[in-house]
Amino acid sequence: MITLNNVSKTFTLHNQGSAVIEVLTGVSLSVGRGECVALTGASGAGKSTLMRMIYGNYLTQAGEILIGGVDLARAEPRDVLALRRETLGYVSQFLRVVPRVPTLDVVAEPLRALGVPAAEAQARAEVLLGKLNIPERLWGLSPTTFSGGEQQRVNIARGFAHQYPAMLLDEPTASLDAANREVVLSLIEDAKTNGAAIIGIFHDEAARARVCDREIDVSCFTPGLAA
Repeated sequence: MITLNNVSKTFTLHNQGSAVIEVLTGVSLSVGRGECVALTGASGAGKSTLMRMIYGNYLTQAGEILIGGVDLARAEPRDVLALRRETLGYVSQFLRVVPRVPTLDVVAEPLRALGVPAAEAQARAEVLLGKLNIPERLWGLSPTTFSGGEQQRVNIARGFAHQYPAMLLDEPTASLDAANREVVLSLIEDAKTNGAAIIGIFHDEAARARVCDREIDVSCFTPGLAA
């Protein structure tokens, strides 16, 4: 479902004489349906950069990034947007939403974008917000007014609203209490059961051991860190 072939990434520092920094080189990996793979490696190895490349936020300098057969490295912008809407979900560490939009609508939005009827999308959003212990009295408020932990849970609810065939998870259990951590791990397990291919960054070793089928050390693709 997710395949990377010989992917490389550099950054050009235009304010420092256009110096070119090699971040990743020769990244090749694949993730099948129903599989969760953890990206590991030291801080600065390029884990988050690789995730952003797979999502299409960063351009690649070389190689292929295939999501369900679509090469994200060469896809037109409209095709990238369609892929994100239908196939590739991304749960980041930060909630980015339009201010004043109610929490219930924020979580239901991925389903509404796919044409799911409003009542059905709202019902799914209510289930997820309830599971993640967001009080019902807050559902009509913008999540921009919430605490950091509440915003993180809203972000997770939105990320799991649609059953994406492929998912990227960036520290999904970070800073969560035990009860909400358990909910998130169960959501990941359910997604795997439903056939999702998942790539994640998990600094929580116990969470990684529970939901991940294998690990890929990104340091192996990092110039200066590779053995």
